[in-house]
Amino acid sequence: VQLQACGGGLVQAGGSLRLSCAASGRTFSRYAVGWFRQAPGKEREFVSGISYSGSITHYADSVKGRFTIDRDDAKNTVYLQMSTLKVEDTAVYYCAADGFGGGTSRKSDYDYWGQGTVVTVSS
Repeated sequence: VQLQACGGGLVQAGGSLRLSCAASGRTFSRYAVGWFRQAPGKEREFVSGISYSGSITHYADSVKGRFTIDRDDAKNTVYLQMSTLKVEDTAVYYCAADGFGGGTSRKSDYDYWGQGTVVTVSS
């Protein structure tokens, strides 16, 4: 499966952005999708994940209550709605897919990665 992340941009602190991860292939519904981010000079970290069924979601503590992940299998797309953005949310955001996965936080579970989309939050 090929993944394409988009929706990044420049936003002021407190604002919102919606990221999209569009996938190719007719078996998208068999894949869990995770969002990860990497800030300059830092390790890539888990942000949120959704199981292949869509019934299970996970969030990093740093984004709980502010970010929401959901999926539209008819559109082969997973979304990450980001609200109340903080300067520390600035990073390159990547989406990744894991066959029949649970949307967990382990990078090693994900077999396919998209290119990143840049999110910059200004103060």
